[in-house]
Amino acid sequence: MKRKSVNPVYSMCVQPAFIIGTNNEDGSHNFAPITWVSVTHEEGDGYLLVISMFGTKRTKQNVIRTGVFSANLVNTKILPLMDYFGTKHAKDGNKNDIPYSVSRGKVVDVPTLDESPWVYECEVARSVETGDSTTFFCHIKNIQIDERLSPHDIFDIDLTALDPVIYSGKYHSLGKMLGEIGDFCKD
Repeated sequence: MKRKSVNPVYSMCVQPAFIIGTNNEDGSHNFAPITWVSVTHEEGDGYLLVISMFGTKRTKQNVIRTGVFSANLVNTKILPLMDYFGTKHAKDGNKNDIPYSVSRGKVVDVPTLDESPWVYECEVARSVETGDSTTFFCHIKNIQIDERLSPHDIFDIDLTALDPVIYSGKYHSLGKMLGEIGDFCKD
């Protein structure tokens, strides 16, 4: 394969899509799509969910104010909901023009989307400001998963069953499961 150099304005960084749920000051829920989501290892056996938010959106302000949020994985079935949340802003009023069901977290008092197959309930441990972005390092207090999933260990998550939306400037999905670690170097 031959490669060529391009202008460093390209930021193709494949990211899973999440809808972040927060509590507004009046107790109502707020949801917004965020794709700058990852994890990092913490001391011991723990992991921190890492999420970055740009600008001054209400979701970011709610996380700063409360220190908690839910991260609801977006699959292809709820992509229209993510797209709706991304085009309707909190400053324009309630985001209730299309139907969706909301519950509360099991451990953290945050709104969760009933349609999401994988939900993290998070508490901010620390944050870092970089320009107009804030990166939150968060303790995962609980994970709710679709009851049809039954992983045996942390590496046994069938992404094809979750059918996540992947974002890199455009929405993508997984086509099929290609194999496991070691499947491609066997003699």
